[in-house]
Amino acid sequence: MSPKLITMFRNNEISGDLMKNDIIAGFIVAIIALPLSIALAISSGVSPEKGLITAIFAGFMISFLGGSKVQIGGPTGAFVVIVYGIVKTYGIDGLIIATIMSGIILIIMGMLKMGNLIKYVPQTVTVGFTSGIAVTLLITQIKDLLGLNIKDVPAEALYKIAAYIENINSFHLITFLIGLACILIMVYWPKVNKGVPASIIALVFATLVVKIFSLNVDTIGSLYSNISSTIPMPSIPKINMDKIIQLIQPAITIAVLASIESLLSCVVADKMIDDKHDSNSELVAQGFGNIASAIFGGIPATGAIARTAANVKNGGRSPISGIIHAITLLLIMILLMPLAKMIPMTVLSAILIIVSYNMGEWKEMKEMMSLPKIDVVVLLSTFILTIVFDLVIAIIVGMSIHLIAVLFINKSDDKATEEVA
Repeated sequence: MSPKLITMFRNNEISGDLMKNDIIAGFIVAIIALPLSIALAISSGVSPEKGLITAIFAGFMISFLGGSKVQIGGPTGAFVVIVYGIVKTYGIDGLIIATIMSGIILIIMGMLKMGNLIKYVPQTVTVGFTSGIAVTLLITQIKDLLGLNIKDVPAEALYKIAAYIENINSFHLITFLIGLACILIMVYWPKVNKGVPASIIALVFATLVVKIFSLNVDTIGSLYSNISSTIPMPSIPKINMDKIIQLIQPAITIAVLASIESLLSCVVADKMIDDKHDSNSELVAQGFGNIASAIFGGIPATGAIARTAANVKNGGRSPISGIIHAITLLLIMILLMPLAKMIPMTVLSAILIIVSYNMGEWKEMKEMMSLPKIDVVVLLSTFILTIVFDLVIAIIVGMSIHLIAVLFINKSDDKATEEVA
């Protein structure tokens, strides 16, 4: 169990050309990660800079210590609903403690070589909860896309929808039209130019339109007046046994999601670069990454599939690109963070709506509907329970149904076949 960065240096795999390509790829991925990190932080119920802090510290640690050559770590859409619920229930200090606890759990999982267990999670469960998370992320964006005036948005998806319906009279047409234009830009811009990230084009467009025409649209600055461009000193809230007991379930939720999403991202990356990741090193890196993020005031992090894929497509072939991505975001935060106040909230919602659509495995779900009935039950149960309740309940129920099918239904079918024979 050794970090890929050390292995590559030891095997003399790091060349001048490789480093040059990695620096370029890292810079491009940082530009992609910039609006995403801010948007994910706000949707998670925390201030914008905490998303960048997460991408900087967790991203650095995940690349530096990770078991994948090209994994990019940071905040992801999968965590939005979970983090929002923890912040609503336990506050920022509760989130920090839960994230640190989850980091410790991840390190222990890696040391116990539990990374190999990912292969036992059936695809019906992973597709079900991934698509369920995509729907819940989409639901969280409706408020800002429509410009609804809701002071206290509930954490649960169904209650969110009810709150939107109750406050639909506060619908703001200009906000919606700008958000819709941003969605269309992100859909069609790649057909014009794939070199410049569509999210950056949408962000610049919306910001300029609101600024030039002095439109009455919510911006980051109007909602978050005290955005910091400085890196906070590391700190840990006071921890006692009562808090640990209260936060063990959220911590396990974060650890489970971080482990599954990061290792799935590694599998995708392996296929793209024809390599094999070290799953246990990756879990250890995810653990240290989450601890580092938390003590600097960030939120939970994991491997980001979309940013990892973008890294590979732009020439990234070693952990150096992920480190450059983190350093670039650090410089952007220090030098340009005050400008973020001008960004309209509706463009951030538009960006995350595209993210939610892309992260949902809709094609796979459609294909899986032709599987045996019990597999369809596992798929739909995991999908629906993720939306209505939470990830842990969804995975427990989905895995339980799958195990019952494997242990009892399949055995009874085999027995019936033998009797007929």
